[in-house]
Amino acid sequence: MEALLAELRSGIEDGTWAVGDRLPSESTLSQDFGVSRSVVREALRGLQALGLTQSRTGKGTYVVSAQAADSPTFGSYSARDLLEVRRHVEVPAAGYAATRHTADDMATLTDLLDRMDAETDDAFWVSLDSLFHITVARASGNPVFGKVIEEIRDALAVQSAFLNQLDDRREASNVEHRRIVEAIASGSTDQAELAMCAHLDHVDQALEHIVSRTHASSPTPTQEYPS
Repeated sequence: MEALLAELRSGIEDGTWAVGDRLPSESTLSQDFGVSRSVVREALRGLQALGLTQSRTGKGTYVVSAQAADSPTFGSYSARDLLEVRRHVEVPAAGYAATRHTADDMATLTDLLDRMDAETDDAFWVSLDSLFHITVARASGNPVFGKVIEEIRDALAVQSAFLNQLDDRREASNVEHRRIVEAIASGSTDQAELAMCAHLDHVDQALEHIVSRTHASSPTPTQEYPS
């Protein structure tokens, strides 16, 4: 998927597909590049997140920019906007959770960690990931924190799927999530805030890596990819 995304992105940036052009259909791209349609769909979602295309219901995917945005977009929010909000909400929420969590909060968080470690379905893991962050916010004892994270839940899910597809973030996220829960359980506000901050730093670094890498690693047009 990463190779296909890089190829499509290169074609847009070099003018093969100009702004306003409609990209070939999923079936055509699948045949041309020798990959499954699910791989094509993920690559097209990646182009949209990078701000290069827009999907129009019943009409296809159109090029809207010849240059990727500095910050990918997930739903209605840019990655930069999401990260700013998350740093101001999730970091202090984790700190409050360290001193305000209940036994039920810890039981729920521990159960989510175990389920995420064992989960094999990418889409379901993403839903658990969103639920994890909502649960940490709720454990702060301040319902406003939870409401804020619930409001951006869909965007966080799209971002999480994007990171998993292009930077294989699942395993690292599981480790980082466990460190957050351990810090909350310790009762240390500072440690809980540091653990959440480190997690968000890694998310930011992965996004920067993806944005720079997908163009630099663009393969030759004749390359075929395994499905």
